[in-house]
Amino acid sequence: MEEVTSRRNPLAVHIRRLGSERKYRRACGSFLCEGDKLVEEALRWGAEVETLVCTRGSEPPAGLPEGTRLVQVPEELMESLSTVETPQRMLCVCRTPERTLPETLPVGSYLVLDGLQDPGNVGTIWRTADALGAAGVFLLPGCADPFSPKTVRATMGACFRLPAWETNLEELCAGLRGAGIPLYATALRDDTADVRAVDLSRAAVIIGNEGRGVSAPALARCERTLKIPMRPRCESLNAAAAAAVVLWEMARTHESAPH
Repeated sequence: MEEVTSRRNPLAVHIRRLGSERKYRRACGSFLCEGDKLVEEALRWGAEVETLVCTRGSEPPAGLPEGTRLVQVPEELMESLSTVETPQRMLCVCRTPERTLPETLPVGSYLVLDGLQDPGNVGTIWRTADALGAAGVFLLPGCADPFSPKTVRATMGACFRLPAWETNLEELCAGLRGAGIPLYATALRDDTADVRAVDLSRAAVIIGNEGRGVSAPALARCERTLKIPMRPRCESLNAAAAAAVVLWEMARTHESAPH
């Protein structure tokens, strides 16, 4: 196993930049995966692991892809590489999966995130979408980086299992039309229906920005809007909470739909 001890080592510089710079991650096509659990998830689900870094004295996990660069570092260097206050014994650098929209969308239900800027919300929604059976997540412009360290941690491994595509409104609508998938939004207007009364077994639903809600251009493209019933004294839900309710309804209507 290779040993790195200096903060100035090119690998150490590379890892710190992956942890802090969105443009650098994009240019490299790589992202940082921190912590024993996430490294295990990356290996379990076949992520393309380029480099594995362990603290000195730690054993690398089994199942590393052939050709993975293995590096050990002292604990103090691991602290400088990590983006969390209390780093664990492992981190890895993974190739970023394809983020562009596929030519043909699989049949199923999807969430569309419209300008969600909080990486914790994006990661939590991604994790919930994976848990409740969504076919994928779309990120419109203005969303947090899906492969920032904070987003990746919040996914708890879903980033290795469920696709998240970055796209614009025009491409999204064209892709949904081609697959015969209607587009809805969580918003209020004259055609708003109770989320429990709509068949979401084959649909895409927009979750809007944490403060502004669904943008006007996105709302204009929606066939109808959905509301989550709540007490009149409550104005709205956190974006991740609203997404969880929608995803639950997607799963419920899918189970009850004829197959």
